[in-house]
Amino acid sequence: MQAQEGAVAVAMDQAVADTEMMTTEAVASDALLPVLLPIGGDEAMVDAADAARSDEMRGLLAAIRRLAGIVEEETTALATGQKIDFDDFSARKSRSMLEFVRLMRARMHLGGEVEITEEIQRLREKLERNRSILEMHYDAVREVAGIIVKAVKDAESDGTYTGRTAQDGR
Repeated sequence: MQAQEGAVAVAMDQAVADTEMMTTEAVASDALLPVLLPIGGDEAMVDAADAARSDEMRGLLAAIRRLAGIVEEETTALATGQKIDFDDFSARKSRSMLEFVRLMRARMHLGGEVEITEEIQRLREKLERNRSILEMHYDAVREVAGIIVKAVKDAESDGTYTGRTAQDGR
């Protein structure tokens, strides 16, 4: 009976030694690869952070879309030849751009969001089209103004000094 008890004791000692070795290996491997276990209240904090981020993102997207809408409205009015109040559009674009810049500065961490990046790219394209049409209208206004100035000068002149002006290189 003592032999059996001794064999059982050796077997138990071996099992304890194996368990300690596995525990020591597990502790060593855990040191290399830490596992973060959630604490009860963290999920609520993550959800609140996601909700806040989502609200920030929606606000920034709304500001970008509002600015794009104003730019598109002006571009359409210019392209279709509608009567346009440039002061009104300029003021609306300025206010909207100021709002956009302030929101972007406050939420720079959202600049990497795909949806925001896409909206900004669409806004950039609309702004480029708007700039192109505004430049075309500006060139037309400058040309018409040049024609009017020349007509006024010609109407005021009786031709008395025309010869001398031509000799002086004017």
